[in-house]
Amino acid sequence: MTKLLTTILSVILTISVNAQVTDAENQLKEIKTDSLSGWKKGLALGINANQTSLTNWAAGGQSSFALNTVFTGFVSYKSPKTAWDNTIDLGYGFLSQEDVKYTKKTDDKIDLMSKFGREVFKNFYYAILLNFKTQFTTGYKYPTDSTRLKISNFFAPAYLVGALGMDYKPNTHLSVFAAPLTGKLTFVTDTMLSNAGAFGVKKGETLREEIGGYVRVVYTKNDFKAEWLKNLTFTTKLDLFSNYLDNPQNVVVNWETLVIMKVNKYINVNLATQLIYDDKVKISKDNNGDGVIDSSGPRVQFKEIFGVGITFKL
Repeated sequence: MTKLLTTILSVILTISVNAQVTDAENQLKEIKTDSLSGWKKGLALGINANQTSLTNWAAGGQSSFALNTVFTGFVSYKSPKTAWDNTIDLGYGFLSQEDVKYTKKTDDKIDLMSKFGREVFKNFYYAILLNFKTQFTTGYKYPTDSTRLKISNFFAPAYLVGALGMDYKPNTHLSVFAAPLTGKLTFVTDTMLSNAGAFGVKKGETLREEIGGYVRVVYTKNDFKAEWLKNLTFTTKLDLFSNYLDNPQNVVVNWETLVIMKVNKYINVNLATQLIYDDKVKISKDNNGDGVIDSSGPRVQFKEIFGVGITFKL
């Protein structure tokens, strides 16, 4: 199984690199020295902060400070027959509260993606996709304010997906990528989490290999015609994966949505949500609030971040 999956990922990576290099060489022969026709790039950094300070406040409350940062970037190339998209999404946030022992994470994300396609007929591309996801720092569950339990870490988990399939791109807003041949690796390199069998790996192992089918739908729109929506950017991404060899009916879902409303050149209001369902990820639950874990099992995970902050674009 390991050899087969490694071979599949190696073939996909080799095809991807060779195709990208060969096509880039051919295209560069036609590009003048003072032109980068077909290439687009962009970077954006967003910082949202919230601070509350209370002194002798009769109504009660708690002083706190929260910071959330988001970094996104893309480099893409488009020619009449070629589409090459590369993206990076990073996010990190934390909350610090008065009289609470630990600073708590509110966001933590590393997401890198590269997709290369060659058009076979109008709006349809043979495509290769590589996607890597993990996080920056250790994640904890806080049954009480005085104790915490490690539940994740850098490269625990980390996911590497290599997929070969067809990409449907009818316009600049929508991409529907379907890959019947997909290899997925789940890494859990933290010893404690590995020994516990976290994130679907067998107890004591650091790697889980899967072969299955993969669908990725991305929709982005920032050119709304309605006057009140002209400063709005909407992006939603849906990833679906089915393991052919282990309960293929249990589809892994990862759905992310980002809405940004621009107030002026630097100030914006944004809303980010993420929904995850993975039957291999067991979520512990304290059903009666006594600080003792009563049950553990797969559950729908949902995250929502709303903020007003500063955005820098390059």
